Amino acid sequence: MTGSSAPQHETPVKTIAFVQYPGLTPLDIVGPLQVFSVLSRHAPGYDTVVVGEQIEPMATDTPLSLVPSHTFETMPDPYALIVPGGTNPTVAAMADEKLLEKLRTTAARSKIVGSVCTGSLLLAAAGLLEGRRANTHWMYRSLLAKFGAIPVNERWVKDGNVVTAAGVSAGIDMALHLVGELAGPDTARKVQLFIEYDPEPPFGPIDWEAADPGQYTPRLQKSLHQALADHPALLKRLTS
Repeated sequence: MTGSSAPQHETPVKTIAFVQYPGLTPLDIVGPLQVFSVLSRHAPGYDTVVVGEQIEPMATDTPLSLVPSHTFETMPDPYALIVPGGTNPTVAAMADEKLLEKLRTTAARSKIVGSVCTGSLLLAAAGLLEGRRANTHWMYRSLLAKFGAIPVNERWVKDGNVVTAAGVSAGIDMALHLVGELAGPDTARKVQLFIEYDPEPPFGPIDWEAADPGQYTPRLQKSLHQALADHPALLKRLTS
């Protein structure tokens, strides 16, 4: 009698998908992307991708262009969806209903929804932050309330399955936090060691008194008017 072995069931892969759109800030996406890419080498069962409207080079707010690995159609239901931010192009993207609908649809099928910096403004514009505590870059934080979110001043904040990070480099902290939740603190420490993430800024900690958003209101207003000149309804909502 010939025996047969029981079928082997592979553990489903949990895909972490980062959203790419024209004009984003590279560190917003590359910092946390690197964290999750290292996770996939230390803990089986995780994969990291970048989704965009099309697989083609996209400009950023630096001289560097980036290319997504997937489209939304080929990666419709990731385990986690992370939206990076930027400056004027991100503000302009708040009026991109096609992108916002992609975020709504994909987020509805994701276990975790996250953002870095002003990426939370896109989540807010898509209606995904209403009634939730959330953060973004300090200069743009007040805009979250325009969409029914509750602005908070924390390095990252989690409300339900949504986690939002403050400006730019805070995305790395948020990603390490999520790694700890997904794979445990020991794995998160290994990832932190591997990327040698041990910040010691050459000029010391940030002087937050100098970063009073009120001092930058004219600059914020100018940014909004430049980015949303062709979208008067949204501009009025954000500036009234």
